Amino acid sequence: MTVEPIEPQAQAEAAGLFVMKCGGSTLAALPDSFFEDLRELQASGNQPVIVHGGGPAISGNLEKLGIESRFVNGLRVTTEEVLDVVEMTLSGSINKAIVRRIQASGGQALGLSGVDGNLIMAHPVANHDEVGLVGEVTGVRAEIVTGILTMGYIPVIAPVGVDGEGQRYNINADTAAGAVASYIGSPSMIVVTDVPGIMRTVDGEKVVLPSVTVVQIEALIENGEIYGGMIPKVRAAMDCIQGQVSEVIIVDGKEPRVLSRVLKGEALGTRIVRS
Repeated sequence: MTVEPIEPQAQAEAAGLFVMKCGGSTLAALPDSFFEDLRELQASGNQPVIVHGGGPAISGNLEKLGIESRFVNGLRVTTEEVLDVVEMTLSGSINKAIVRRIQASGGQALGLSGVDGNLIMAHPVANHDEVGLVGEVTGVRAEIVTGILTMGYIPVIAPVGVDGEGQRYNINADTAAGAVASYIGSPSMIVVTDVPGIMRTVDGEKVVLPSVTVVQIEALIENGEIYGGMIPKVRAAMDCIQGQVSEVIIVDGKEPRVLSRVLKGEALGTRIVRS
């Protein structure tokens, strides 16, 4: 069976629609107030969509099972054995932990993975001979996401994709989030992290850059202003800028009422724009 990827919708169908990407470990560390803010946004008519990762938890489970973790250019080498653990961790424990926290705050959430309903269609990445069952997104069934939203639930999506023959793929959470945002018509995406934004040294002090282009980020990495553990965070955020997604906002999830403040236009974190 071949499933053709659907075309992205030209515009968001509902006011207040936004996509939020967050790592599983970051979400686990967020205070209850973050989820209360999310619940209030949902109650006031906003429509959040969450795409999450879970790299550290996957590595931890692989270690417990005695399975080696290997990476090539930041992508986890994924065999069928590794993929079983990836799916168990992302679609199982992490996904349901997020759903439980949302519902404990009074919100309504429904957890699923990209396999469910062929939500995230994928095919092998170009260097699949090196990384194995890692996929790139070929389509997102936007009607599933919008249908869940229409029922009054927050979709919580684990980034495992599938092709027309039923083969699963490990999908980078950032690229999955960018694809979901683009296909459902969300022009911007919020990346929730544990840092206040992209930092730069000005007059000897670290300050948050309110806005930066992709070209400027590469220059900041080149001159050493962005370094160490911030480099993969920033590159991951840039991976989200695809299709109709024209900006990504990096924010610290521990900032009080960060989601509602960003959605109201308050200058928090760093906005990454194409140009």
